[in-house]
Amino acid sequence: MADLSGPAPKCGWLRFDGSRLAEERGARYLQLGRLDLAERALTTALGQDVLASGQSFRRRGAVLTDLASIGARRQDPDQVIAYGREAVQLARATSSGYVARKLQRLRIDLGPLARDARVAELGAEIDALRTL
Repeated sequence: MADLSGPAPKCGWLRFDGSRLAEERGARYLQLGRLDLAERALTTALGQDVLASGQSFRRRGAVLTDLASIGARRQDPDQVIAYGREAVQLARATSSGYVARKLQRLRIDLGPLARDARVAELGAEIDALRTL
């Protein structure tokens, strides 16, 4: 079995390496509605050096958005705000269309939480990303 725990080689077309496993696992668990497993995997991914603040903005933004989505599905506005705001800041700072699109999908999940003023403000910030 191949060892995927190291960094990706600098040559060739394959950019996948073992550092992506936790974030991919978390994203799939989220799709399946397995929120506890998703949160555990995504939190692990966020703690990796490769996703540290200032490294891979796109990947970090995707993980933050997924963690905010877990908060939305749990009806936890504090979790939505904590992760969602950081993802919005990353999307603004980097003009990342990928992160902005993920945030637009999060916007749909906010639904009933939009009564919370902080969540409504976050929703407005996400909507403003369309103009970037």
